[in-house]
Amino acid sequence: MKLTAEDLKAFLKDVVNVMEENKDYLSELDRKLGDGDHGVTMSIGWQAINEKLEGELQSEQDCGKICITAGRTFLSAVGSSVGPLYATGFLRGGKVFQNKSELTDKDLKDFWVAFIEGVKDRGKAEVGDKTMIDTFQPALESLASNFDKTNDFPSAFLQAVSDGETGMKSTKDLLSKRGRSSRLGERSLGCQDPGATSAFLILSSFLTTINSVQTV
Repeated sequence: MKLTAEDLKAFLKDVVNVMEENKDYLSELDRKLGDGDHGVTMSIGWQAINEKLEGELQSEQDCGKICITAGRTFLSAVGSSVGPLYATGFLRGGKVFQNKSELTDKDLKDFWVAFIEGVKDRGKAEVGDKTMIDTFQPALESLASNFDKTNDFPSAFLQAVSDGETGMKSTKDLLSKRGRSSRLGERSLGCQDPGATSAFLILSSFLTTINSVQTV
């Protein structure tokens, strides 16, 4: 498949809308585990990206510059720990897209591998810590494995999102081991992690973009 710079910007726009729609839900999840502001934080970060999309990125065709600007903008807008995580993901992924206005299946696979590895390297969390990595790591492993077999990004990413969703749901049964929620101990059981949830929303938004491109 081929994805253009306009498709990439459409994906980012979709995340803006999805985060706005789920702002209260994400904050409700976070109230059970942390400060209760995760939805607001994600909204602030993505609204800042939206301003760039409607401003300096409106005519940008370099997919690398789009991602790098998104990452730096998110970091500037969001002061919490999630800011550096997503910024690193976008900056690493942006290097894959640098000087490209059209993206191939391999480009897209390499982007998501770089993006998730960037988040992991910055955050140092592992699967089972009840964080966004419980969504991202299963998605990464699934994507890399299935793409190696088929070289078909859409089918590999579809399975990756499904495996990421399974990982997200698994956080309900995990004890929090990171951040403020780690102090809750047994009380963190039964609550889905908000970071894992917003990570899934980002992955599923990209799946929406792929599906819309394929049906055109």
